[in-house]
Amino acid sequence: MTEPIKNRYDFEIIFDVENGNPNGDPDAGNMPRIDQETGLGLVTDVCLKRKIRNYIEAAKEDTPGYRIYVKDHVPLERNNREAYKYLGVDEKKIKEAKKKDADIDLKIRDFMCENFYDIRAFGAVMTTFVNAKLNCGQVRGSVQLDFARSVEPILAQEIGISRVTVASEKEQEDGKHMMLGHKFIVPYGLYIAHGYISANLARKVTGFSEEDLALLWQAIINMFENDHSATRGTMAVRKLIVFKHESELGNAPAYQLFERIKVEKKEAEKPARAYSDYTVTVDDTDLPTGVTCIQMI
Repeated sequence: MTEPIKNRYDFEIIFDVENGNPNGDPDAGNMPRIDQETGLGLVTDVCLKRKIRNYIEAAKEDTPGYRIYVKDHVPLERNNREAYKYLGVDEKKIKEAKKKDADIDLKIRDFMCENFYDIRAFGAVMTTFVNAKLNCGQVRGSVQLDFARSVEPILAQEIGISRVTVASEKEQEDGKHMMLGHKFIVPYGLYIAHGYISANLARKVTGFSEEDLALLWQAIINMFENDHSATRGTMAVRKLIVFKHESELGNAPAYQLFERIKVEKKEAEKPARAYSDYTVTVDDTDLPTGVTCIQMI
């Protein structure tokens, strides 16, 4: 792996959804997530990280150093066990191993960081709790995302759907000829999410590198391109605006940089139904000393 990054980054992702459900809430019948006080739409950080993981898994296909720790149908303890096997440690005798090698916990953690991209990026709690002895520690990731929030209140619509068949012979015998259902959509919504990348954590813990960073930008830009479905409608990343700091700890507060990005609707009284209904501007003049602005798209 290459050297850890040396610069702090703050970034803003602007993405939209058309006739789809960007992030259903299982506690509300899979309705699009909404801030109940403001009516603004929400997309969780977990949802966005899943899209990034899926892209990297598809792009790298288990290339050494770029495997994904949190993935479908793979028990976490199976991945945890790889570190123990690599270091020749019997998980049932971990206490004895620690007495012989005081750094064994760090070696296990470092193995996981080196082999799994999403641990380097997002961190992980690598204790399954099912098997307390199989513990690979806890890592705070270099890359953090917050919840995405829509620019305007969203109107979630419930759409009735039908299927011209039934599920069983019994239902057909009872005279049923179709199945009825429903799904929720947002006719249009423009969302903003903020992200933060710590060079300090990369150096001290995760080893998140320049190569990892380039892959992250690629994954964010394309995170919806291989994830299309009828449920999610049309989703696309419209803008990725990055503020690069000269130093490891940063040269300006993130909120001051994000305030330079303005998203405004062209016609205030007209419902937005496309990205072209908005104007996005970035004030990159007189940036704080040591900060540069890069518009990836």
